[in-house]
Amino acid sequence: MKSTVRKVALATVAAAAPLITAASAYADGERYVLVSHAPDSDSWWNTVKNGIALAGEQMDVEVEYRNPPTGDLADMARIIDQVAASGPDGIITTLADEDILEGPIRNAIDSGINVIIMNTGSPEKAREIGALMYVGQPEYDAGYAAGLRAKSDGVGSFLCVNHYIVQPASTERCQGFADGLGVELGNQMIDAGQDPSEIKNRVMAYLSSNPDTDAVLTLGPTSANPTLLALNENGMAGDIYFGTFDLGGDIVEGIKSGIIEWGIDQQPFLQAYLPVVILTNYDRYGVLPGNNVNSGPGFVTAEGLEKVEEFAGEYR
Repeated sequence: MKSTVRKVALATVAAAAPLITAASAYADGERYVLVSHAPDSDSWWNTVKNGIALAGEQMDVEVEYRNPPTGDLADMARIIDQVAASGPDGIITTLADEDILEGPIRNAIDSGINVIIMNTGSPEKAREIGALMYVGQPEYDAGYAAGLRAKSDGVGSFLCVNHYIVQPASTERCQGFADGLGVELGNQMIDAGQDPSEIKNRVMAYLSSNPDTDAVLTLGPTSANPTLLALNENGMAGDIYFGTFDLGGDIVEGIKSGIIEWGIDQQPFLQAYLPVVILTNYDRYGVLPGNNVNSGPGFVTAEGLEKVEEFAGEYR
């Protein structure tokens, strides 16, 4: 790409020289690495990968996605150390567990690398550790908003299907939902694990033991898809109130068919796309937004599904 820019500059008339000079000056191979906590099995992160790839193409920078294959956070911490040692221009990372990840992230910042926290974490924590900013969805607030919505729809009890209970942000979603309803979380949250068959069986077992449960809350496609199967199998699909975080092909179909009331869209595409754009402009021009970016929550319902359905699992 650099050689192409130089050839264009040489072929351009003198009147346009200042513009071409500016263009060639910043096309110097910036490299940004996004490190997530997601295991390889979590398809929701495909949208994140699409976001960082498109931003890299549009901004003419090198981008890379790294993650611990099994979702092990200690492995993620080592990846952040490795990425920092490679000397990128910037790191975009989730803060899935402060106790495990704060140290490596601080070390990267102290070494002079610009860092943006995305997806998990908070604006307050990003500021505390010295990151440039936070781009994502405050998880407790999103859960609380969902709880208020469900309460207005008559929900009083629920099952929260937590497929990633080792990540504090997942529990924040469940706790926020309980607080929005005005009830104790207690044993209404289950550790579902990540195996689809096990999730389905645990959902069915809970609902069998707690037949008066008003609603089911899932935290993403990993738990939502097996829960859809469970509800179809036990005959509760369309009869029990069902809300979920995040989007995906099966979730969109569930909303469309009336089995799922709503999906909370935190816009993962923007969570990856915007940090690359922000870091690039900060490196090139020294400009930086004055505020953090809340990419969600937004509620996706059966109305206005056309655009979401078209891009679910890709850009939504």
